[in-house]
Amino acid sequence: MNKIMVEGINKNMDEIIERWITRMKEEKGERFFHFMPDHLVEKTSREFAVLMTSNINESSAANTERISDFTEKVVRFGWAIKFVNKAIDNFSDVVYEFLEEKEIINESNLRTFNLIFRNWINPLRESIIDAYSTEWERTVSLQKIALQELSASLIPVFEKISVMPLVGTIDTERAKLIMENLLEGVVSQRAEVVLLDITGVPVVDTMVAHHIIQAAEAVRLVGAKCMLVGIRPEIAQTIVALGIDLHEFTTKSTLQRGMQAALGMTNRAIVEVEAN
Repeated sequence: MNKIMVEGINKNMDEIIERWITRMKEEKGERFFHFMPDHLVEKTSREFAVLMTSNINESSAANTERISDFTEKVVRFGWAIKFVNKAIDNFSDVVYEFLEEKEIINESNLRTFNLIFRNWINPLRESIIDAYSTEWERTVSLQKIALQELSASLIPVFEKISVMPLVGTIDTERAKLIMENLLEGVVSQRAEVVLLDITGVPVVDTMVAHHIIQAAEAVRLVGAKCMLVGIRPEIAQTIVALGIDLHEFTTKSTLQRGMQAALGMTNRAIVEVEAN
């Protein structure tokens, strides 16, 4: 039966691909088939069709290898997992309907072909889901590592004045790392004023503000003052809307203004010197 099915698909591959492309274009929110050049759609569709049918008539060991190859190549297409699922569903539906039209599938062998389709499609779908999950976990892990590297060291700018630039999303794990770096830096650099620069933090919500307030309080407990700088207008509006109280420490809109204020706190100022 598998061989008959493969022969039926191969003999009519062009028409199957054409019907499949038509169905994919009808999918809501579909972009690839509408916005990519026709020749690229044709090339990718044919490659996908060949991959889809490559594991139907193989032994168990060869089938596993084929599925692995299929998964790797589909992930390289860059399609979203929802789109891939739709592609698999539509392709199997088109093949099934086509084989019914050609009377390759009929009442006498319906149960057998249903089993063949199940053994064909389910492993492909499970392999795709596993591959995307693995890729997602790897991406998240790399992002976490990158953010930890950006967690920022406390940078001494002037004597007694240090800056910690914060970039990216701040979660509980990252806030803990920031706190550790901040306190160790304050002590080792003997800083009296610390500027927390949140210019690179995309969103400040209640949780982020809580972490920042905790950091400022910790700095105060080790004998230094904490200043929050880089407050953009939209961040200021969010802070006000959430009712977050930041009155206990100084805030400035830019790092430049914060630095001027920090110099004043340490009895210094930037002055212009006239050239002789």
